[in-house]
Amino acid sequence: MKEVIIISGGNINSDFALSFLKKHKESRIIAADRGMEFCYRNNLIPREIIGDFDSGNKEILSYYETCPQVKITYLNPVKDDSDTQSALKYAADQGAGKVWILGATGNRLDHVAANLGLLYYGDDLGMQICMIDSHNYITLIKKNTVIQKEEQFGDYVSFFALEGKVEGLTLRGFKYPLTNHCLQIQDAGLTVSNEIVEETARVSFTKGRLLMVMSRD
Repeated sequence: MKEVIIISGGNINSDFALSFLKKHKESRIIAADRGMEFCYRNNLIPREIIGDFDSGNKEILSYYETCPQVKITYLNPVKDDSDTQSALKYAADQGAGKVWILGATGNRLDHVAANLGLLYYGDDLGMQICMIDSHNYITLIKKNTVIQKEEQFGDYVSFFALEGKVEGLTLRGFKYPLTNHCLQIQDAGLTVSNEIVEETARVSFTKGRLLMVMSRD
């Protein structure tokens, strides 16, 4: 299993998500708990549904229980992991290399913060995790990353050192370049809302883990 899309239970812009799913139609879909409700509303049949279903729609769950092609994993409501994290662990066990997460950036800031932790979890397992919605593309990037302007998501690119600091940060091809900068969490305003001004932009750093957020209004 190469690429997986996890549909979580946060707010999802249907037009954006359906367009995204169409472009990634070969990807395996896993619904995390209330993510199954989005699938149901849009006539999608996920390969797996994982959750404790303590607040999910029981009628929708009953419908998917009648679908032989859908594997349902029932979690204990008293657990340490979120439903989305459990879905991510399942994807890792199945050999996923890249995981997109839809519905991970809703109104609840505590849920968003918890989901940001999934980026680190995936990175530790050698997977690339991307949280995406109609306005944001969020991921950890490698120490030497090339971004093609024509392929970027939105107009703005921001960088954050959420693990304390990122050493040797160098930005080339951006409106606001940097050279060998030590980026710390307290000076994150320095790297917010940058813009790519050349056809190819390059990001490099020597130590740490760098969060990249591409965004549009």
